[in-house]
Amino acid sequence: MYTISNRLKMASIIMMVVGALGIGWGFLAAPSTEAEAMEMIAAHDDGHGGGHGEEAAHEAAGEHEATAHDTEAESHTAEGEHAMSHETHVLHQLQNKPWAALYVAAFFFFMIALGVLAFYAIQRAAQAGWSPLLFRVMEGITAYIVPGGIIVFVILVLSVMHMNHLFVWMDADVVAHDKLLQGKAGFLNPTFFLVRAAIFLGGWILYREYSRKLSIQQDEATDNSNFKLNFRISAAFLVFYLITESMMSWDWIMSVDPHWFSTLFGWYIFASMFVSGITVIAMVTVYLKSKGHLENVNDSHIHDLAKFMFGISIFWTYLWFSQFMLIWYSNIPEEVTYYVTRIEDYKLPFFGMVAMNFLFPVLLLMNSDYKRINWFVILTGIVILAGHYMDIFNAIMPATVGDQWYIGIPELSAILFFAGLFIFWIFRALGTQPLQPKRNPFIEESKHFHY
Repeated sequence: MYTISNRLKMASIIMMVVGALGIGWGFLAAPSTEAEAMEMIAAHDDGHGGGHGEEAAHEAAGEHEATAHDTEAESHTAEGEHAMSHETHVLHQLQNKPWAALYVAAFFFFMIALGVLAFYAIQRAAQAGWSPLLFRVMEGITAYIVPGGIIVFVILVLSVMHMNHLFVWMDADVVAHDKLLQGKAGFLNPTFFLVRAAIFLGGWILYREYSRKLSIQQDEATDNSNFKLNFRISAAFLVFYLITESMMSWDWIMSVDPHWFSTLFGWYIFASMFVSGITVIAMVTVYLKSKGHLENVNDSHIHDLAKFMFGISIFWTYLWFSQFMLIWYSNIPEEVTYYVTRIEDYKLPFFGMVAMNFLFPVLLLMNSDYKRINWFVILTGIVILAGHYMDIFNAIMPATVGDQWYIGIPELSAILFFAGLFIFWIFRALGTQPLQPKRNPFIEESKHFHY
């Protein structure tokens, strides 16, 4: 039976406390008036040698409410009215900064657990023989779906209550002047949005809890009925998962840019969460082995996890390039502006993310021998996780904070808080049951797995 060490427990609690204090500071430091917002921009520009200034702030106000501003242009007969509209938008961007930092980190750690849940269900449905020794690790990580999902849902509820400006389509005044958003109102409306979110989370949590229950019951059973039932519900769940994960990516990520869409986006977010989840499985497994647990897990299991890290990183790159190349080449204004904004204002995180998510995994894990070296897998995993955090950062920030972004206290504090909660929750869950299943029909095959 695994017991979370006091050192790890204390470290995770300290991370949460420090992160919570930093998040609170981020909200307190956000401007409350337009004058404060413009002062903050001026001070930031002076601190960086100027050059950003009023002009850049005007550009930043563009895309997020562009259509609404264009429609209202006829009524803006005075220069002062336009300036006031711009200042209000910049205020919203700066007020969004702590919210966006919180949302990016909350979603990132939640999506890791959700990616692990998909991998777990695939192993169950495929009746894989190599992976049963890792099932308890996967079940421990997926335990985070409950608190992580609740936190994300609370942020969505607060968005619907207009506590922030993350989702511009939730602003009735914007929709009233935007024909495109009016056309999407049947799907993008607050009530239906929250109902869908509740269905997604309810289905994912229900499967996780029921499958976990069957997995534990199988240890003490005298037949394989629990195993067979787990197989059937896992196969059915994967159908539900593929549908709801795509819709979730449209709702929670893509709709922050409500004028833009991509038919690849559901797969793109899935690839990101899938490789992040597998990476965490590998890292937790290596950690537990270093502490003397999972004695039957061998280098071949780590090798297979590293193969998935390698392969899904290439799959993610294929989806990223397919989406980018087709939109960029077609050069349709309402589509290409998504990438123009990111290349102009987010050049380092945009291209840096591609290097971290593709070049590093390929170069570090291409050699088969390196996939069996634990510290090498951990090193690659850290790069992959940082890269996919930047992936979500690039998806959320441009539409919510414009060019007023930087990696500061709110961003680092949010990462620290959710990393602490994630570590504490999954290792606490790992300690509730033995780390090795007893009566899985494929457990002997998994023990003697060699590649």
